[in-house]
Amino acid sequence: MNALFRMPFIASLLAITGCFLLPKAGIANEVTVYSHRHYEADDALYAKFTKQTGIKVNIVKASADALLERIKAEGKNSPADVLITADAGRLVRARNAGVLQPATSTKLAAQVPQNMRDADNHWHAFTVRARVLIYSKARVKPSELVSYEDLAKARWKGRIVARSSTNIYNQSLLASIVAEAGMEKATVWATAVRANMARSPEGSDRDQIRAVAAGIADVAIANTYYVGLLANSPNPKDREVASKIGVFFPNQNGRGAHINISGGGVVKSAPNRNNAIRLLEFLTGPEAQGGFPETTYEYPLDISGTQSELLKSWGEFKADKLSLQTLGEKNADAVKIFARARWK
Repeated sequence: MNALFRMPFIASLLAITGCFLLPKAGIANEVTVYSHRHYEADDALYAKFTKQTGIKVNIVKASADALLERIKAEGKNSPADVLITADAGRLVRARNAGVLQPATSTKLAAQVPQNMRDADNHWHAFTVRARVLIYSKARVKPSELVSYEDLAKARWKGRIVARSSTNIYNQSLLASIVAEAGMEKATVWATAVRANMARSPEGSDRDQIRAVAAGIADVAIANTYYVGLLANSPNPKDREVASKIGVFFPNQNGRGAHINISGGGVVKSAPNRNNAIRLLEFLTGPEAQGGFPETTYEYPLDISGTQSELLKSWGEFKADKLSLQTLGEKNADAVKIFARARWK
C-alpha cells in the first residue's frame, strides 16, 4: 500500500477502534441520581450543589428495590451516576448485585467514618439514624428501660409494638444482634420479643409511635427521625403524639444504640463519575451535614456534633461502632431468624 492511501486507511482504522476503546461520554455539567429518599429538603440541597458547582442534578425517585432492578436492566446504558438509598443493608445488596464501583477521594476519606462506608468504598453514608425504644411518658419510666435484649423479658408481655420483619430497618437491627451474640441467642431474642407484642407487626415506624401514644402498647422500636417528623408535622394530632412519648437509647452500658444510615454509591456504568463523587463529597460535607438535623431530623455523620435543639433534647448517646457493612452481610441470617420466630 503506497503512502497516498495508507494515511486515510490508518485514520479510518483508528476511528473504528476508538468506538470500542473510548469510555462512555458523560455530560460535563450534569449528574443523574436514582434516589429512594423522598424529602423536599434533599431537593433544596441539590439546588445548592448546583449553585456552587454549576452541575445540574437530575433526580429519579422510586423504591429501593425498583431502582436497583432498573439499574440492572439498563446495564451499561444506564444514565444513573449515583444510587442513593436508606439502610446499609440495601447498599450492601446493591454492591453484591454488581451495580456500584469504588469511589475514593481525600474529602470522602476525611468526612465519612470508616464504619459508615464500604470497606472498598463502593458506598458512603451521609446521614445517621438511631433505632431506639420509644416509650409512653405516662406508663413507663426511663429507668425501667435497659437494652434491646431486655425486651425479651416477661415483664414486657403485651407491651411492645414493632413493624414487620420484612422491613429492612428491623432486619438490620437483628443483624446487629446476630453479629454481637450469634444466631442461637438472636433467635431466642426474636422469638421472645414477638411473644411480648401487644399486636401483630403492622404499619410504619410512625404507626408504632402512634400506638404507644394511644395506649395500645408501652414501648415501640423505631427510628429517631420519625419522632422529629411527628413533632414538626403540620397536623396537630401528630404533634400531640410526639408530646406523649419519650426517646430512649438502649445498650448504653454495652455496645451502644444500633445505628443505620442513608448513603450513596457511584453506579458502575456512571457516565459522569467525577460529578458523582463531587455530589457525595457535598452530601458528606459541612453544609449538608449541618442541614440534615434541622430538615429531616437525621443525625450528621459526627453524631455528637449536631446543633439541632430537637435532637439534643433526646440526649447524648453512645452509638454501636459495628461496621455497617456487617448489617448487609448478616441480613440473610436475620431473615431466617425472623421466619423461625414467626415474627410476620
